[in-house]
Amino acid sequence: MRRTMLKAKIQKLTVTETDIEYEGSLALDEDLLRAADMKPYEQVHVYNISNGERFSTYLIKGAKNSGVVGVNGAAVHKAKKGDKLIVASYVGLDEEEIDFFMPKVIIVGEDNRIKKIK
Repeated sequence: MRRTMLKAKIQKLTVTETDIEYEGSLALDEDLLRAADMKPYEQVHVYNISNGERFSTYLIKGAKNSGVVGVNGAAVHKAKKGDKLIVASYVGLDEEEIDFFMPKVIIVGEDNRIKKIK
């Protein structure tokens, strides 16, 4: 049996920009993607701490060391500039892999720069 488990999450992100005209996705600073082992076009779940909204989308690479967290397309109705987000990715694991797997947890500061990696 395979189980879907948390692979990585980035906590306390602050939305820096929105663009309803964009096709849809979530732009994250390249440094954050690398630290969380997330890839462009990977599916993620987004949890809005500020208003309780939740949505799924895919990632696009934002400029390195920019602190960008850009919500695009229809998701703009679920998050606005200044909102706090959690972005999570998941992975399918076989039962024998679960005991040895640890998700990455990235905590950022107000500027969307990495404060702590667990």
